[in-house]
Amino acid sequence: QGQLVESGGGLVQVGGSLRLSCAAAGLSFSSYTMAWFRQAPGKKREFVAAITGSGGATHYAYYVSARFTISRDNAKNTVLLQMNWLKPEDTAVYYCASKRLETSVVTAAEYEYWGQGTQVTVSS
Repeated sequence: QGQLVESGGGLVQVGGSLRLSCAAAGLSFSSYTMAWFRQAPGKKREFVAAITGSGGATHYAYYVSARFTISRDNAKNTVLLQMNWLKPEDTAVYYCASKRLETSVVTAAEYEYWGQGTQVTVSS
């Protein structure tokens, strides 16, 4: 049974940076596409970024592209999300997710394992 644990959330001012980390256990990490989703109060969970098992390909939502960077360290079973130039609309709970099948990376229902989430708040 896979387990994902996020960390690194917090309160930051507009234009600031945060780095989220997700530690995975109980799964063959390099075989899984890893992704970050987020959910703001009253809104649906939305895709943020994904990275393939080898780390050879990444995908970003247009609203974070050029500001966020996803990366992974397969030796440490960890995936990171570097968030720069944060905006108030980035405020949300951020979730780490993993899937093995080569299906749509932007669809939350395709992911098998989820973390508990970490809160990111961007203040203006």
